[in-house]
Amino acid sequence: MTKDNSKSLVRFDDKEKILDIASFVSSAVPWVGGPVSNVLGGISTGRKIQRVNDLLHEFSEDLRDFKSEVSEEYVKTEDFEDLLEQTLRRASEERNEEKRKILQSFLVEAVKKPGEQYDDQLRFLKLIENIYGDHIRVMQALMETPRQNSGMMGSPSQTLSERLPDMNDDRIKDLIQQLNDLRVTNLQSLNTMMTASGARDLRHSVTSLGKRFIQYLANSK
Repeated sequence: MTKDNSKSLVRFDDKEKILDIASFVSSAVPWVGGPVSNVLGGISTGRKIQRVNDLLHEFSEDLRDFKSEVSEEYVKTEDFEDLLEQTLRRASEERNEEKRKILQSFLVEAVKKPGEQYDDQLRFLKLIENIYGDHIRVMQALMETPRQNSGMMGSPSQTLSERLPDMNDDRIKDLIQQLNDLRVTNLQSLNTMMTASGARDLRHSVTSLGKRFIQYLANSK
């Protein structure tokens, strides 16, 4: 299979697709091939397999030239196989391509930088599952580098309305509350008047967990 046609898996039955995906990963990154083969057997059919196929091809390309004895030992562990299974299951069910790319970026980092506790990794996977397109847009708006100040006073609500002109204030407020509940933002006072610089620089309202999510999003572009 060549790189150009590696994603064209429409002429084979589902069992052959699974074998083809596993073969590609084993060829590109031999030391990851075993865990991938073990997990793929549990993935559903059709469109879901195609989503997993796309993720694993990008994952393999990112790791093709990567070498690390620590990583090679890590992928042999039960923790990694469980993490791989959880990630691929979510990817197979995720319709949003942007979120599938975040899952791929997450999995690559887990291999390249092993050591994070499995429970913390699982928490992050659940976070990805609960964040949707409008959440991501609000987080990106919060993380924007502020432009030159204009005016003497302002509020976070005004700033977000400028950055998200197609969202009404009630929708923005609702999304911020949801993000606060997910612990990725801590913005409590949307309408508090403050200096223009304070109202426009909202990056501090994104938690370390939220910034990690944004970094995965950036890495997946």
